[in-house]
Amino acid sequence: MRTDSSPGTLPARVHLPATTADAPVLDVVIPVYNEEKDLEPCVLRLHDHLARTFPYSFRITIADNASTDRTPEVTAGLEAELDGVRSCRLDQKGRGRALRTVWSASDSPVLAYMDVDLSTDLNALLPLVAPLISGHSDLAIGSRLARSSRVVRGPRREFISRAYNLILRSSLSARFSDAQCGFKAIRGEVAERLLPMVEDTGWFFDTEMLVVAERAGLRIHEVPVDWVDDPESTVHIVRTAVDDLKGVWRVGRALGVGALPLDRLARPFGDDPRDRELPGVPGGLARQLVGFCVVGALSTLLYLLLYSLFRTGVNPQLANAGALLVSAVINTAANRRLTFGVRGRDSAVRHQAQGLVVFAIGLALTSGSLAALGAASGNPSHGAELAVLIAANLAATVLRFLLFRAWVFPERRTDDPRTAR
Repeated sequence: MRTDSSPGTLPARVHLPATTADAPVLDVVIPVYNEEKDLEPCVLRLHDHLARTFPYSFRITIADNASTDRTPEVTAGLEAELDGVRSCRLDQKGRGRALRTVWSASDSPVLAYMDVDLSTDLNALLPLVAPLISGHSDLAIGSRLARSSRVVRGPRREFISRAYNLILRSSLSARFSDAQCGFKAIRGEVAERLLPMVEDTGWFFDTEMLVVAERAGLRIHEVPVDWVDDPESTVHIVRTAVDDLKGVWRVGRALGVGALPLDRLARPFGDDPRDRELPGVPGGLARQLVGFCVVGALSTLLYLLLYSLFRTGVNPQLANAGALLVSAVINTAANRRLTFGVRGRDSAVRHQAQGLVVFAIGLALTSGSLAALGAASGNPSHGAELAVLIAANLAATVLRFLLFRAWVFPERRTDDPRTAR
């Protein structure tokens, strides 16, 4: 279990206290641009809701994206009238730029944002941030596409939203359901590491942040929301869609060439059961042998079942090759994770390729054994075939473990930050 406090190592996720003398637990950011009409009723309603229902200390931060109307004056009035309201004035536009600026400077342990039109029902705010306060999750997002969400909006926006999320799923393998809902939260120490890796300063900021977080293995909590479309929204849909597609291409290319340093985010926050030693289970070589034997026994059973199944339609050699190939792929994946403790997607393809080389060696042993049996007996029984294959597989198993340990999954150096405990 990781217990060090060296530079760059963040503390484990912990349940945050209900009150803190240093800073409010929650900082809600409202990015605005020329919102002199909607800003005051929005902030008054949000402040009243938090004061009545939120059991933690809070702050509301108005992030003014270079407004040219009376928005700065309205902001100053709200700041003077309400406790816990502050403002931040930016010289350039961009929702992503506003969120990065305010979140990076905030001293609150939980950071959130919502659109000024308050399209999302505020009753979802506590469910949104509760998993972050408790330490269960790293980020949280409101989802208008969840089955239990109640959404009122036109068919055009509905189509665009669902098409965009379909693009994210197909191109970036995103598993979150709603990238652009203006209702999100993040733990402060997560934002400290994540935000420097997000390039976009506009509407694609949310998507890029979520994709990077998900690829790094951070935990994203989704909350179904009730949402009513704002018919007076000033968002330029076509221009935003084009910018988003450009962002998808940029992030996809960065992921494809390995340009994003995901290791900076991979399990950096501790309190991960995968980092704990299992009681009563020996470590090192002994533990790997135990894991390998368990995986090997299950793989052998699978192999024999597949061989018996394939043997009904093809000759012994083809049945053996097919059964061994399928069981070898599963065996490599299981040993990668369970026996040698390799996590994530890095080098997964290379490991499978090396596993197939090991498979080829096992195939040569078992195929040679079958050939020898056929030459000696002429027409051996199915039972004799299985007996010979079991013996050959035992020999192949010993060789497989040695190759896995020394070549496919060699122990990495202890000073490798990805394996530091």
